[in-house]
Amino acid sequence: MLNKFKIAFLILFLSGSAVFAQQIQMPQASPSAKISQRVGLTDVTVDYSRPSAKGRKIFGELVPYGQVWRTGANSATTLSFSTDVTIGGKLVPAGSYALYTIPGKSDWTIVLSKNTQLWGAIGYNDKDDFHRFTVSSGKASKKFETFEISFNNITDNSSDLSLSWENTRVEFTISSEVDPIVMADIKKLVIDAQTTDPGLLYQAANYYYTNRKDMNQAYTWIKESTDKDPKYWTVHLRAKVELALGMKTEAYNSAMKSKDLAKEANNPDYVALNERLIKTLK
Repeated sequence: MLNKFKIAFLILFLSGSAVFAQQIQMPQASPSAKISQRVGLTDVTVDYSRPSAKGRKIFGELVPYGQVWRTGANSATTLSFSTDVTIGGKLVPAGSYALYTIPGKSDWTIVLSKNTQLWGAIGYNDKDDFHRFTVSSGKASKKFETFEISFNNITDNSSDLSLSWENTRVEFTISSEVDPIVMADIKKLVIDAQTTDPGLLYQAANYYYTNRKDMNQAYTWIKESTDKDPKYWTVHLRAKVELALGMKTEAYNSAMKSKDLAKEANNPDYVALNERLIKTLK
């Protein structure tokens, strides 16, 4: 009889536990978000949660001035870099960092912490800071009901990371080393290897032209590339390099050839590009 009672109790206990283990799916008050951006040759990822104002006054009240803020909600916001970057004038090694901020009326302190395991700012210790610097805050171009982190003003080697909420916008620049890496690849794959590959020669010439390096070397590479395998985009680059070197007749002929190749390939964009270039050469 006792054993039957124990069995019945165990069944009741387990069934009750199963009921309590079930959860109702509900939307998060501050939904999680993850954004990534290629900055130069670096992958930058932000993992954060997005609280909404919901009629509340944010900075100076919900988020007090002069106090460490998690820069979002829930767990600490994290910034991850696949290679070394420069932020606030300091080299930041590849890895993950917690992004804390200390809002002020006109200036914010940006903090990169080595401790990424905290819930918000609870337990924050400035001894874990890897880097901190100050930026000016500004007025957002529109009102942001929900906190937003975004990448803006992206160049070949940098991007601004913008923090926007309510009527406030704060941003700082993330820079990635590009030129030394690209030049090392060009040396290895093009110069040292003495490549004859038209694609590699075009890439090297294009980088030299775009970054205003040795134009004579750029011409040597693009001439070899287009002599072996002329494409409308490679011949167009040849025309631009020739123009940069003052070779107007050669540039005109290359632009005309690129235009014809673009027509054959049914690429109206390059036809138009060449027509504009040709006008400057007449």
